[in-house]
Amino acid sequence: MALTREQMAQRVARELKDGYYVNLGIGIPTLVANYVPADMDVMLQSENGLLGMGEFPTESQLDADMINAGKQTVTARRGASIFNSAESFAMIRGGHVDLTVLGAFEVDVEGNIASWMIPGKLVKGMGGAMDLVAGAENIIVTMTHASKDGESKLLPRCSLPLTGAGCIRKVLTDLAYLEIENGAFILKETAPGVSVEEIIEKTAGKLIVADDVKEMTF
Repeated sequence: MALTREQMAQRVARELKDGYYVNLGIGIPTLVANYVPADMDVMLQSENGLLGMGEFPTESQLDADMINAGKQTVTARRGASIFNSAESFAMIRGGHVDLTVLGAFEVDVEGNIASWMIPGKLVKGMGGAMDLVAGAENIIVTMTHASKDGESKLLPRCSLPLTGAGCIRKVLTDLAYLEIENGAFILKETAPGVSVEEIIEKTAGKLIVADDVKEMTF
């Protein structure tokens, strides 16, 4: 079966390492904050100016002024810093973020990402995604493998306006974990119960099945 949003966040959390500064984008990426291992020293950065973001609050912890970039209420961990958005983007643009986790509408075999505009629909714009993909070397994209009408979102070439070009190397969908190399998606892991055949069928871009494909465990 396809991964839930929470399982996707759990899988991304396995990519965290001690000492990392990590930016979490709007949507599924924000859930990663709930799955940081208790014994791991990771500082989560929100582009609106919070470094040291914690998990989502309980009712008793709720503070309407403490929000992430998606305007969701969050907590701050011990040692957190709060500063203005300009300083936050200076951190991002200066390459001081070790891992960025972003959502996307499309990713293609060249590592291009489209994440900020759907023609004909009202959207808020690109947010900080263009700065994030330009300033980070280690990026994980999290998204559904196909759109609601069944069209693949892993493409030979993005059809929507690009947020960044040639910047994506890792993609986690609700069906699989893939890496992008030499103009192809490399299938590394499948979601529990999802067949390789289904992933092949739902991937429009060139797909290579690795020799040691694993099934994710939770």
